[in-house]
Amino acid sequence: MMADFVKLVILAILVSAGIVLQILACALYHNWWPMLTVLTYVLLPMPLIFFVGSDTTSLVSESGNSWVDAAKFLTGASAVGSIAIPSILKHAGVIGWGALAMELSSFLLFAIAMVWYIQMNKEDDYSIF
Repeated sequence: MMADFVKLVILAILVSAGIVLQILACALYHNWWPMLTVLTYVLLPMPLIFFVGSDTTSLVSESGNSWVDAAKFLTGASAVGSIAIPSILKHAGVIGWGALAMELSSFLLFAIAMVWYIQMNKEDDYSIF
């Protein structure tokens, strides 16, 4: 029971650190354009919630279900957008290297947290959905 609590605390710390990096990327450089990435963070889990539900085993298996395939595609497109938006903003000269590094670090922390959450659900057999 204590191990589950520790896992949840570490998961909460990862998500909180990702949010802090997201806000710092904007606040430290007095430029709020990097907040566009938050839209992709909100959209990222939506296909999984709507099309897959609580069946996370179908995410890693080859299924013939077209809805699961559509969810994988839309989630991948949103994940690419999470990396592409700050990269395009840097290329256009809207943000600096520091903001880009913080944005990509924030994405990395969110990705680690999401993969760890899916792994925790698979191991412990409990789910929110």
